[in-house]
Amino acid sequence: MKRLGILLSGRGSNFVAIASAIRERRLLGAEIAVVLSNQADAAGLTAAREMGLAAFAVPSAGRKRAEHDAEMIARLHQHRVDLVCLAGYMRILSAEFVRAFPNRILNIHPSLLPAFPGLDAQAQALEYGAKVAGCTVHFVDEAVDHGAIVVQRTVPVLDDDTAESLAAKVLEQEHIAYPEAIMRVLSGDFRFEGRRYVRRAKPSTRRLRGPEP
Repeated sequence: MKRLGILLSGRGSNFVAIASAIRERRLLGAEIAVVLSNQADAAGLTAAREMGLAAFAVPSAGRKRAEHDAEMIARLHQHRVDLVCLAGYMRILSAEFVRAFPNRILNIHPSLLPAFPGLDAQAQALEYGAKVAGCTVHFVDEAVDHGAIVVQRTVPVLDDDTAESLAAKVLEQEHIAYPEAIMRVLSGDFRFEGRRYVRRAKPSTRRLRGPEP
């Protein structure tokens, strides 16, 4: 059973989607080992505790990034985490954090990366006139919204969409994409080609036919 560490800063809707996928056996071979937040009043922590999960606040306000990240890393190691999942974690990870979990940190971003990184992705998409939006689950490296892409899901951008309505549509797809990406990564059936995530082809199970008589 692979152990997930969830990092969040707010309501944690993607965390809840991951927990639901595990409970409903749509995401197999995984369990949530710990939920951490840099905000003591994060609604996601309350949700985690109501589920009976280990959930802790590690406040970041007024602390140096290196000091805060060191405590987060220690907590994740304490709970023997195999994969770290950022679920609305509103802090940029230090290089030391990324190196502590090489190719074992996932993030979800509400745009089709590399388009519209950073904040207010839906507003960026509308301002640019994009006709398609969506979400991206990717590995985390030392650059922002940059690591190898695992899963992307799309939604159409309609003429009457607002940033709020587009965000709601994208969020629905996030809740599908994140459990799918976790399952792919935990399977180990992939390799990297440059910065590309490539799924390994599974061997055919079809019976080979012999030569014609």
